[in-house]
Amino acid sequence: MRLFVAIELSEEMKKGLLDVQGQFRRLGVQGNYTRPENLHLTLAFIGEYPEPDKVLEAMASLSFYPMELRLRGLGSFGELWWAGLEERGDLSRLVSQLRRALAQAGIPFDKKKFLPHITLVRKPEYRRASDFSSIKIPETSMEAERLSLMLSTRGKAGMIYTGLGCVEAKPNLG
Repeated sequence: MRLFVAIELSEEMKKGLLDVQGQFRRLGVQGNYTRPENLHLTLAFIGEYPEPDKVLEAMASLSFYPMELRLRGLGSFGELWWAGLEERGDLSRLVSQLRRALAQAGIPFDKKKFLPHITLVRKPEYRRASDFSSIKIPETSMEAERLSLMLSTRGKAGMIYTGLGCVEAKPNLG
């Protein structure tokens, strides 16, 4: 089972990201665009691991509150273009807490430095020089209230992400 822990995005956040993808398309960018149902924020990539219940147990040990996620800027990792998120200490603390819980449970995960991003297009191609400074990031935010354990499988039309369970944030009483 190919697993990862993610924050699933609100419809409003997805709409903002689809707007950015549309701007890329209007500039002639071709590539493997992330389908709307697959847009998410990965917090920990686990990879091949046969015990999702063990991962859910580690996730259940976390103590976190709802947090705001706000789009901020664009970037790339080689052949992967993404939308960034505003750097917030609560998100970084949550990722550290999650990675600690996974490590303590003996669950392997990708230990790369966490950089909050949402993948928009893989292997982008564009035939003419384009001014990407014209891309406008919508002022979009959402309240993240749960973490989801996701299963990634390859389908005929690309990757299919299926939720296997989630952990809810504590209510924010203040």
